[in-house]
Formats: sequence, structure tokens, C-alpha cells
Amino acid sequence: MKMKIITAGLSAAKTKKGSDDMDLDTIKETSTFPVGGENVNYAQYFDGKSYLHMISTEQVVIGNVTFEPGCRNHWHIHHADKGGGQMLLVTAGRGWYQEWGKPAQALKAGDVVHIPANVKHWHGAAKDSAFQHIAVEVPGEHTSNEWCEPVDENEYNQLP
Repeated sequence: MKMKIITAGLSAAKTKKGSDDMDLDTIKETSTFPVGGENVNYAQYFDGKSYLHMISTEQVVIGNVTFEPGCRNHWHIHHADKGGGQMLLVTAGRGWYQEWGKPAQALKAGDVVHIPANVKHWHGAAKDSAFQHIAVEVPGEHTSNEWCEPVDENEYNQLP
């Protein structure tokens, strides 16, 4: 199963506010969902500072994740025997998504990333922009998360 990024297809006027480079204060002021507190429970799996607000922990787990410029999570895998995986709904700023062995994909507000189960990947902010996405855990059987190594600093710094 392949990763898929869907661009919203909205006019530039409608997406400009959320898809330009943004600072953290602008995201905090304009976010539809609360930004939440510093993501201290998962800080060991992030390079840089992130913030987490759980939107839902029932039926489907949904979190609003906000990244300071340059912040990204480590490589990780959402394991599942059946179903599972993750969806990212990009709401503000600019960021990146990358699957192991593939080039990084630029993300902007309105993009949707479908991440199949058992695919090693990372996501996070661009160096010069804060970034926010809604993370949806896709229900599945025998699901678990495996956190892996940090994203290589030199490779990340080469991204535009």
C-alpha cells in the first residue's frame, strides 16, 4: 500500500493564511483547536519542541499536534495486523513527511497524508515555519507504535 498526499485544491486566497510560513504565535492565535501544552510525554521522540492537545480519546484517537520551526518527530512505525496506520490533516504552516527510502514530501495547509500501517516514516515542521496537523489514529487490530532513530540532522538541514 502506498502513502498518498491529497492536496485540498482550494483557491490560493482561501489557503494563504494557513499555508504560508508561520510563527508559533500566529498558529496559536488562529488555530481552530487548542494548541495544548508542551508535549512532554513524547518529548524524547522529537527534535525540537512540540505541543499536543487531544481532541478525542474515544472511538477514534485524534490529536492536534503543533511543531515549532525545525521540530520533527523521530522515525516511527504504526504497527497493526489489520487496518491501522495514521492520517495527517495539515491545518497550518509548512512541514515535511517522509517514508523510509523515499524523498521527503512538502506539506502545507489543506494537505491530507494517508500513512498505511507498518510504514516507517517521520513528519514535522520546516526549518523556517511552525507547523500544525491533526493526527488521526486509524483503528486496527493489534496496533502499537514503535519509535525509532532521530531523523538525520544533515539530511533534514538539506530540505528547502
